[in-house]
Amino acid sequence: MWPLSGTGLRLRRFRFSRSRVALLSFRLAFTLQAADWPQFLGPARDGSTADPIGDSWPSNGAPTVWEARVGEGFSSPIIAEGTAFLFHRRSDREVISAWVAGTGAERWTASFPTDYSDDQGSGDGPKSTPAVANGRLFALSPSGILRAVSIRDGALLWEVDLVRRFEGSRGFFGFATSPLVMGDRVVVQVGGTGASTVAFGVADGKVLWKSGSDEAGYGSPVPWVVDGRPRALAFNRSGAVAHDIEDGREVFRFPWRSRMHASVNAAAPRVDSGGLFLTASYGTGATWIRPEGASGDVVWSGDDILSAHFATPVESGGFLYGFHGRHESNPVFRCVERATGKVRWTVEDVGSGSVIRVGSQLLVLSESGEMRVLMASAERPVERTRFQACGTGTRMIPAVSEGLLWVRDRSRLTCRRLPGATATPSAKPGASTPTSRAAGSGP
Repeated sequence: MWPLSGTGLRLRRFRFSRSRVALLSFRLAFTLQAADWPQFLGPARDGSTADPIGDSWPSNGAPTVWEARVGEGFSSPIIAEGTAFLFHRRSDREVISAWVAGTGAERWTASFPTDYSDDQGSGDGPKSTPAVANGRLFALSPSGILRAVSIRDGALLWEVDLVRRFEGSRGFFGFATSPLVMGDRVVVQVGGTGASTVAFGVADGKVLWKSGSDEAGYGSPVPWVVDGRPRALAFNRSGAVAHDIEDGREVFRFPWRSRMHASVNAAAPRVDSGGLFLTASYGTGATWIRPEGASGDVVWSGDDILSAHFATPVESGGFLYGFHGRHESNPVFRCVERATGKVRWTVEDVGSGSVIRVGSQLLVLSESGEMRVLMASAERPVERTRFQACGTGTRMIPAVSEGLLWVRDRSRLTCRRLPGATATPSAKPGASTPTSRAAGSGP
């Protein structure tokens, strides 16, 4: 989904091809289901939701509604059509699990064999977060298998081996980019020669276009509309590269990467009508640029402002909120003025973690499992509450939908009730009925 703006509204003035009509339909569909958290970084792929919650937090933070034992991995939960989904690994199987969002009743489980072993010892489970759209869930394994399954029963619809098909590289830590669905195509950063970024048909997995030869890195693509034309913006190992969503043409490039080879561009880029924000660790730092044609002009940059190792910052009212510093070096949490790069405030002793914005509140989840709730205020850090949301070792982004919060650590998925929630969400029309399925190599 891309944000509604003056630029986005000018889409009406263009003569649409069938694919552009599909893209607009996709945007409107997510607008109507704004309460869902159907992909990496939420409904607008920017780490935020307008789903309202109260600001009077109970003493225990957010009471538990249900829990489920899960396997290993760093994939985040997603919520769509009254269902909570998680991609994880149990023993030698990669598992996609689906639960009734409000109660934790199991809907179905789909599993696939795997022999993936992480070269760096960072864990053998999935690191990519799936996306749900058009009745399908798209999941990318660390070994490079992109699969589409039915959200109704977990049946396998199609799969593509990115290594075998495109000679894609799994890098240091395996494939970690999260698929982006734009209309009738799903976009993935592959990292193959002539196939750095690839768009597949949602319905059948057919290759619609492939472009570039940059290494993939670990960032995830985001949608970007410029002058009414939708683009898929990737943040690969070389920097930010945008492709026209219809034909894959490279239409923008801005180099931004570490000076050392053993580095990662992991945080997703942030875009709006005014510019593009990029951040990386390893001596690279953050920059705010104004795109000009096929490149951009730097407004500000610096490694001492907001250098995010892997967690994507969020934005509110022209201010960025995020983690500064490498995760193993006791990072801090900061508020930065987007237009100038001025650091407005810093909170020490938070550790590494992730952040999402729910209305005017920031939910900051540390790797220790502690959740701090801060107001999105540029004047000073105002803490509403803090509580132990899950176990230690978590790097996964929380999900919020209809007054419920999902957090995941190394062994549990926990659903908690947020303040102001009045009822347990029920399955939406068209959602699957409870069942169980163990999928193999075909539907």
